[in-house]
Amino acid sequence: MAIQQTISPVDGSVYVERELADAAEVEKVVGRAVAAQRDWQQVPVGERCRYCSTMVDAFVARRDQLSKELTWQMGRPIAQAGGEIGGFEERARAMIALADQALAPLQLADKPGFTRYITREPLGVSLIVAPWNFPFMTAVNAVVPAILAGNTVILKHSAQTPLCAERIADAFREAELPEGVFQYLHMSHEATEALIRDPRIDHVSFTGSVAGGEMVERNARGRFIATALELGGKDPAYIRADVDLDAAVDGVMDGAFFNSGQSCCGIERIYVHKDIHDAFVERAVAWLGQLKLGNPTDPITTLGPVVKPAAADFVRGQVEEAVAAGARAWIDPGDYPLSAPGSAYLAPQLLTGVDHSMRVMHEESFGPVVGIMPVVDDEQALALMNDSHFGLTAAVFTRDLKAGEAMARRLQAGTVFTNRCDYLDPELAWTGIKQSGRGCSLSRLGFDSLTRPKSFHLKHA
Repeated sequence: MAIQQTISPVDGSVYVERELADAAEVEKVVGRAVAAQRDWQQVPVGERCRYCSTMVDAFVARRDQLSKELTWQMGRPIAQAGGEIGGFEERARAMIALADQALAPLQLADKPGFTRYITREPLGVSLIVAPWNFPFMTAVNAVVPAILAGNTVILKHSAQTPLCAERIADAFREAELPEGVFQYLHMSHEATEALIRDPRIDHVSFTGSVAGGEMVERNARGRFIATALELGGKDPAYIRADVDLDAAVDGVMDGAFFNSGQSCCGIERIYVHKDIHDAFVERAVAWLGQLKLGNPTDPITTLGPVVKPAAADFVRGQVEEAVAAGARAWIDPGDYPLSAPGSAYLAPQLLTGVDHSMRVMHEESFGPVVGIMPVVDDEQALALMNDSHFGLTAAVFTRDLKAGEAMARRLQAGTVFTNRCDYLDPELAWTGIKQSGRGCSLSRLGFDSLTRPKSFHLKHA
């Protein structure tokens, strides 16, 4: 039996070991999901909501345990890990509140002699492939709406965060969800690809890399099933000259460095009006000085390790290339004893003198680094912000809300912000364009991708 190991970025130890499912186990899980779905789709939406609400209650009751496990699996500082549990709850309860209305039949205008309406039918079995960086919040985006819509779910979580799948299952078990409605599998990449090709899988939701999204498309090709792909970003922020500078620095820097920069919607590029560029950089460097890089199990730590040493070395490589090409690095890694090549601990970094020829400005970093460029006006800022293969989120910081909204309309991104960033409102559609993927989760619109319309055209006798 093949074994999967989770190496903790905290100290490099093996934190979790799990057996990978073999073909027989996968077959059992899929068979249960198919059989359970026939009955589950007949359960009224209100009852589905009650099961999910009870699950959320059970889940948040374990906040301390879940937070500690999260820190050890992926390195989030323990002082911040509880926010993941709160985010899970916020998103789940929002979708539960929307379900009745979003899943209700569409009634059409009266037509003499006919009854006409459209129902939203569940797709069947949904395979959800979730990542490690926000392991509960990304999973809940798809898991709870899929179940509310009448589908059954098989969750394949990242090998870095296998306990997250198990803890969601524990909460559903405590809620007495019928057997087979929610299940998880620890699988190899090869087994996951085979499962996507299985004709009994009716929907795939994937959050991860562009390469991972290509894998899903390749294996789902020719089956005409629904796929939702959230593939990350290189998200920009623009700081206009009219901002409250301290508030803008605090907002955008938190958006860039929270979770050690390991957020698909984290800020990775900042464009600042030339009139305030130097003042912004000065304050941003000071802001970085307050971060405490250290063991994430220590409550005073505010910047933990990245997920693995290879990820840290990737970011170091981007920074070194940029500096060799003329960029200025404002932070001396030598001031951070834990940060050294081969370590998952990585000093925060701020770069100026950058341009779009440098990898750090066009290639997703997924680490605690950000590049800052001066711009002469809104038009130059827009051109640079849209100059990307990605389009997940973008932010404009300004006191002039009309100007900010006008810019937002022209930004090529699935979500646009003014005066905030790096946030997912569960009542808004979560979607991206370009290589940030396709499909939509959350909001009322999120249920559309988890159901199919069925039209009823009934002529009276």
